[in-house]
Amino acid sequence: MNYKVALTTIDNPYDYFEQFTSWLLFDKEQGYNTCEKIARLVNITDDMTQQEEDLAIEAAIDRLIELDFLNIYKKIKKQTGTDQ
Repeated sequence: MNYKVALTTIDNPYDYFEQFTSWLLFDKEQGYNTCEKIARLVNITDDMTQQEEDLAIEAAIDRLIELDFLNIYKKIKKQTGTDQ
């Protein structure tokens, strides 16, 4: 995977990748709790590689977007320049 993915809301003005603390504070203030929602859906184990973990997180993000009846979530990507 040459990119990282994250889930954000359409109204969050902060960059998840560059301004995570501000992004997280806004997310919590709005009551979205996006990270917690992803954590409930993803199943990461100790024997997974980083690539397997990344794929599991992306699958959880895709599932949350499918379930998002308010259409507030969007998946964002950032090129990493590495094969992580």
